Amino acid sequence: MDALEAIMTRTSVRDFTNAPISDEQVETLLKAMIAAPSGGNLQPWRIYVIRNNAVKRQLVKGARNQKFIANAPVVFVICRVPDESGDEYGSRGRNLYSIQDTAAMTQNLLITAHALGLGGCWVGAFDDAAIATAIKTPLSVIPVAIVPIGIPTKLRKPRSRKALKRVVHLIPE
Repeated sequence: MDALEAIMTRTSVRDFTNAPISDEQVETLLKAMIAAPSGGNLQPWRIYVIRNNAVKRQLVKGARNQKFIANAPVVFVICRVPDESGDEYGSRGRNLYSIQDTAAMTQNLLITAHALGLGGCWVGAFDDAAIATAIKTPLSVIPVAIVPIGIPTKLRKPRSRKALKRVVHLIPE
């Protein structure tokens, strides 16, 4: 599957088979994640890879009881380290670039998972402190996204998108 096909056909997956995800697949996903762009190439992120069922259950509790998180064979928690951007770019780095950088990383994860025949869902509805406690992060590391990954039980068609003319504004030359 080429990159454009992966982008255009990816959907959120919340139902997974019981099949495990190999260490090689996890490594491929991690390599794709850290290939994401980041402001000043500072890479102000940390990635937590969770296979432990007890920790996954804690993530479910901290994420508004979204049970599908615990059903995935592997869960990634993507975190930002604001001070790593802030030291270089001040408050803009701390409050914006570190979020943008981890968002790009999360998108790389989802597209790569789809290209590998896997599926996942970007979960942003969670209590930061509960997730940080579950994965034992230091206070300087802030969770941004939880992404359960597994083999989808079924594939959905991509949802419709707004027409380009509704969202694109061409600035005249």
